[in-house]
Amino acid sequence: MSRGGPAAAERSSGDGLDPAGTAPAVPDDFDEDELPLPDLPALPADPRWRVEHLPLISAVCFALLTCAASVGFFTGGSDAALGAAVGVLIVTVSYTMSTLVIAWADTVRPALLMPMGLLTYVLKYTLLGVILAYGVSSDWSGKTALGLGIVAGVMVWTGAQAWWLYGRTVR
Repeated sequence: MSRGGPAAAERSSGDGLDPAGTAPAVPDDFDEDELPLPDLPALPADPRWRVEHLPLISAVCFALLTCAASVGFFTGGSDAALGAAVGVLIVTVSYTMSTLVIAWADTVRPALLMPMGLLTYVLKYTLLGVILAYGVSSDWSGKTALGLGIVAGVMVWTGAQAWWLYGRTVR
């Protein structure tokens, strides 16, 4: 029996496939613009909403940087102060960079969000890995404070952003 027999004609008439049975058949009068779209809330006209949390979180991270450097100085001297401050600064810069890149991609073309976000994360975690690998293998006395500064920076940035977001949703 051949593939083009009566069974194939019967199959293609009701299942949306072309006569060969390989791809969906698209009617000639098909208009993609007439498809129903879900009702999504409109985005604000001002694109600054994507980064409006940065001033508060930057201020909190600057306060943390000052406190971390002070605690590092009093507990381990100038090397520990530098390590703690650099640890907080690394987190602040990397998180700010991610926020700005993602906000830029969303304003230019939302389809760029995933690739640009992933590229940013790959770059910043590669750089962080190189910094930490170099720091662990060195004899520098501030490497423990560097690690603690990174941990403190991540916890404080995340907490400040959650606090800011909670404040926005309660309003």
